[in-house]
Amino acid sequence: MEFLLSQICFFLIFLRFITCGSFCEANHTFYVGGESGWVLNPSEPYNHWAERNHFQVNDTIVFKYKLGSNSALFVYKEDYYNCNKEDPIVILEHGDSRFTFDGPGTFSFISGHKDNCEKGQKLMIVVLSPNQTKAQTSLSPTPAESIDPVLLPAPAPAKSGAPLGFVSWSFSITLMMIIATYLCI
Repeated sequence: MEFLLSQICFFLIFLRFITCGSFCEANHTFYVGGESGWVLNPSEPYNHWAERNHFQVNDTIVFKYKLGSNSALFVYKEDYYNCNKEDPIVILEHGDSRFTFDGPGTFSFISGHKDNCEKGQKLMIVVLSPNQTKAQTSLSPTPAESIDPVLLPAPAPAKSGAPLGFVSWSFSITLMMIIATYLCI
């Protein structure tokens, strides 16, 4: 009976880790500037908008603007501060341009239209690693660093020669689910 119980518990833990991987991946879509869109004078400064949101790997941002009237340039940090449009990493110029974050770090965008960047149309977004929370990072010019997960103490081992009882298995399953859930956040 205990062998069957241990097999069922192992299967449940294995299933939890598999489903955790599929549900933990971020894939939210954010519209830059909210209702204002990607405009010269938004209702809220872009960096304030970015600080209010929680961006993770695989999230997508959408720059909404009239086709041909503007563009968004994904640029290096130095180019962001200097409004340098000469060598962008990516040019987004399709009106409803989408950009998906492929990793954690700081992502800088500027307007490619005339002198809009110099007038403040630029955006810096911090994308969190899977183990970070918004409180552990702030908008900064350096890439966000991964935060090591806090390890939970393991359950005490059973006495030598004594089989693990149902209570011990329940505790182990609960602890494993807590750890799996934490790693997914």
